[in-house]
Amino acid sequence: MREPVDLRRQRILAAVQARGAARVSDLATELAVSVVTLRRDVEELARTGKLRRGHGTVRPILPEQDAGQGRERTEGAASALDPAPDGGPVAVVVPERHAYLYEMLHGARTAFEEAGVRIALHIAPAAPGAEQPIVERALADGARALLIAPRWRSRATEEDDYAWLARVDVPTVVMERRPRRGSAVHAVDTVCTDHWYGVHLAVEHLTGLGHRRIVLAARDDSPTARAVRAAFTEIAAEHPRVDKWALALSSPSATADADEAAGHSGKPLDLPSLLGELGATGALLHGDVDALMLVQSLRDAGLRVPEDCSAIAYDDVVAGLGGTPLTAVSPPKAEIGRTAAELLLRRLGEQAAGGPAGPAHRVQVLPTLKVRGSTRSAPYRDPVPSTPAAQ
Repeated sequence: MREPVDLRRQRILAAVQARGAARVSDLATELAVSVVTLRRDVEELARTGKLRRGHGTVRPILPEQDAGQGRERTEGAASALDPAPDGGPVAVVVPERHAYLYEMLHGARTAFEEAGVRIALHIAPAAPGAEQPIVERALADGARALLIAPRWRSRATEEDDYAWLARVDVPTVVMERRPRRGSAVHAVDTVCTDHWYGVHLAVEHLTGLGHRRIVLAARDDSPTARAVRAAFTEIAAEHPRVDKWALALSSPSATADADEAAGHSGKPLDLPSLLGELGATGALLHGDVDALMLVQSLRDAGLRVPEDCSAIAYDDVVAGLGGTPLTAVSPPKAEIGRTAAELLLRRLGEQAAGGPAGPAHRVQVLPTLKVRGSTRSAPYRDPVPSTPAAQ
């Protein structure tokens, strides 16, 4: 039986009076109604003066005789939830044609919508330094905060952005990027994946299946790619069950400057030949599209995945769509975006309350490993006969 509207609205008022302040989305869950229904009720209750409505929040109307300590408590709770009520949008800046970051954008958008905060999305082209003029225009147009995921194809372009990012005078969160320690933006809020842990999961999975010789074929044209390469170098070099390992570029275009690929420390990859030279039976491949193409190159060379070589992709955007669905390290993309948005909303709440800002946050969220059909126990290898001792 459907609940009468008046009864539902009485329950809303009772919940708000008991809490002092609450998010609309939280109340909808607690009262087992849709967010749309609850917002409609809140609008009507606010119109009739029975409660106060903020951006994604609701709080009670206090009688004048209770204006002392109770009001301080209620308004203090509300300020922690509410950004400035009539501020401009949050500027969100992400690179063009970047599916990995677009999944994070979805998580961020959901959090902002639940809080009733508008966003203004800006897509940065691939040109170095493209983000700075976009951010400056957004701020000039009234953006009150910034959520940004710079492309940073090379370390040089990354460091070129540090100075102006440090000067941005609105709350800022850098998403899925970890600025260099000690840099001008070390103390800017950041939320990103713990890529070391992602590589650790992949290597542990392969070695647990008996693979002792492993290749990383990785890009080198983003902060994620560079973090994956550095983590693999460290982990493989120290792992007691890794006998041999190698590092290579996943494709000729996988470096920040394709013209320098031939002289790069990781040369363009002929994966079948490299696996043969190393005697490797396991491969970690970054990112997904390169991974699917490299698995195809193995098949063309007569090597079967996973029978002859186990393969793990890193990114998990399209890894599960291959003819052989790829086991993949899966960064928590939507959760990264949501966490970054919630941190930015917290900063806006602090700003609206007029108090001092809290300490900077450098948040890392752990990825997971999704095991599919591209990994299995290492194939049996006949031991190499030892050289007879001299008589």
